[in-house]
This record gives sequence, C-alpha cells and structure tokens, in this order.
Amino acid sequence: MADLVIVASSVASGSGVNVLRGNNAGATITAGQLVYLDSSGLWQLSDANSAAAAKTIGGVSLHASLNGQPLAVQVDGAITIGATVAVGTIYVLSGTAGGIAPSTDLASGMTTCILGVATSATVITMKVNNSGVAVP
Repeated sequence: MADLVIVASSVASGSGVNVLRGNNAGATITAGQLVYLDSSGLWQLSDANSAAAAKTIGGVSLHASLNGQPLAVQVDGAITIGATVAVGTIYVLSGTAGGIAPSTDLASGMTTCILGVATSATVITMKVNNSGVAVP
C-alpha cells in the first residue's frame, strides 16, 4: 500500500478530543499531516526516516498553516482523517514527511510510531505510541 491520500477539506476532529493551540507551524503544513513540536516550540512535519526528534508524532494538523502561523493539532481521540481507511488497520507515521500509512508499510530502518486504529471507513481513533524502535 501507500500513504493515505488525504483530502484536506475533509479532515475534522471528533467530539471530546484534545486539541493543542498556541504554537506556530515551523514549515508549510496542510490538514491531516502528522506533526511534532520541535525544541523551539514550533510544529514540524514528522518523518519515520528523519532525525531523532522528527521520528515522533505529536498529533494531526487540523488545518493548513504557513511557517510562523498558528496551527491547531489534535493529539488524541477520533479524527475524520479525510481519506478512506480500512477498519481494524493500524496506521503509523510513514517515511514521507507528515505522511500516514498502514503499519504493513513499515520498512527496515523506519521508526515505529503508531497513530491509531481505523474504526470506520473514514475515522482513525488516535492512541499515539512513539515507540522509538526502528524496524530491523
């Protein structure tokens, strides 16, 4: 399989979820991309093949933002991800900056960062696990 093809306008947070506001984007980010907070307090694109700090999931961006502009990020709970997903499938951080992929796409050297499990054809219930473990 490949990374989810996300329609940014279809990304929506569920009810009763935690959304972080108050930090700015450190890059151009679109809705549905996975991000992490860098040491400067800026949201950057997560990447399972990148530097140590980037190999984590802080949450999912809920809208587009330019470098230096505010960004809202969902950190847990149900999210309509803006793509078709397979119920029961575990979704992870991909090797593409900001990307989401099924866990079966993890390859040697990639760090396993779990986003959550698809609970319907359009919803992933987030339960982030930044394992820090690379696939052998």
